Amino acid sequence: MRDRRVSEAVIHRLPKYYRHLQELQARGVERISSGELSVEMGFNASQIRQDFNCFGGFGQQGYGYQVSVLLREIGNILGLNRTYNMAIIGAGNIGKALARYTGFAKEGFIVKAVFDIRPEMIGRVLSGVEVAHVDTLNDYLAENPIDIGVICTQKENAQEIAEKLVQGGVKAIWNFAPIDVEVDGARIENVHLSDSLFVLSYRLANS
Repeated sequence: MRDRRVSEAVIHRLPKYYRHLQELQARGVERISSGELSVEMGFNASQIRQDFNCFGGFGQQGYGYQVSVLLREIGNILGLNRTYNMAIIGAGNIGKALARYTGFAKEGFIVKAVFDIRPEMIGRVLSGVEVAHVDTLNDYLAENPIDIGVICTQKENAQEIAEKLVQGGVKAIWNFAPIDVEVDGARIENVHLSDSLFVLSYRLANS
């Protein structure tokens, strides 16, 4: 279990390290120093060492980091050494895109169920998963363990869906609805797709 003192900033950098180490491994790089990694990623070498030291280091002075070992260790810290069952609620454009994205399964995130409210979507198959009516969500959760609930509904329905997910034993919620949801008993990641676009707009307007 990770140290609770690890900052949110460090936690949010871990996926970036993981992705870049995957790229290094694909290129056949076996060993890398914090200085070389800083050039590759644009991070300060001291910051990289501090981030890794939050979890015990992983490197050897004068040797650097073995890419395969570092990739495995960061993957373990991120919890990628197990699989997670996911249920997507809302089969609109975002929900369909997430259901069809094959990269999730490669990292152990398995879409087990998709729910929607529209009659024209019920019974359709998305990447091998049949869309069920959202009215069956409670019964499904009672019989099937789901680790992550993915909310892709309209904002008016998001909070209610979040509460149903928690009541059904879901411990993590990935929310794409354009409103923050708040529930007790689950970890929540509220995703606002427009935020990064607004940041890009700011940079264009102020460049």
